[in-house]
Amino acid sequence: MYSLPQEIEVWYIIPAIRRELTEILIKNYNLKQKQVAKILGTTESAISQYLHKKRAKEINFPKSMKKYFENATKEIIKDNKKVVSEIIKLLNITKKYGVACQVCKKHNKGILKICCAKPIMEIRG
Repeated sequence: MYSLPQEIEVWYIIPAIRRELTEILIKNYNLKQKQVAKILGTTESAISQYLHKKRAKEINFPKSMKKYFENATKEIIKDNKKVVSEIIKLLNITKKYGVACQVCKKHNKGILKICCAKPIMEIRG
């Protein structure tokens, strides 16, 4: 059995994006967990789990993606209604970096040989 790239996005990448946004929103903007949960459309317990590395811990984004997360949080702070569009942008950027491919290598042994979701650029960082 294997997971489709879309399943990997839902189970691994989107939670990891929320984890990164959570860390930046709390550290750089001094928001409370409750505020971040409301902005990101999730629960306070999910935010706590992101912060304590109990959820979304399998993905480590390349350092070169940090600027994209920081830009996204700036946009979200300006207008938190942009959160969905910013997460979608980040999701598309992860495709360029082949983040799903890294998870796939771990969980879908051998499937990359026939997969069409090859990364557009190499992961650095």
